[in-house]
Amino acid sequence: MQLKEYFENLSGIGVFSTADSQGKVNAAIYARPHVMADGTIAFIMRDRLTHKNLEKNPYASYLFIEAERGYKGIRLYLKKIREDQDAELIQKMTRRCLTPEEDAAKGPKFLVYFEIEQALDLIGSGTPDIMLS
Repeated sequence: MQLKEYFENLSGIGVFSTADSQGKVNAAIYARPHVMADGTIAFIMRDRLTHKNLEKNPYASYLFIEAERGYKGIRLYLKKIREDQDAELIQKMTRRCLTPEEDAAKGPKFLVYFEIEQALDLIGSGTPDIMLS
């Protein structure tokens, strides 16, 4: 299975973890990533702690727990490679529906791209049966 197919067909809970330049860790619930044609993944972020940490430290991890019985999922170890504030592109990729007023009140959005440095099963040290690119 391709990574894009994995995230498009499974539901679950995602946890995105970052650390600041001093190593202080943050974890936040995040939606499934957007898998790009070049093999990178992207997340839409507001200018909050996760985004601020990535400005100082480009490394992050994303843990996805599948919404099925047992502990199944994937852990992705990531490195930020770039970000974009193209409002039209972000709007096109946004999955959540807010009114324009609600959206504007929450602050600016960023499309943050990552390369996947490593992928592991949710439990243990095995590699997932998923093609990353």
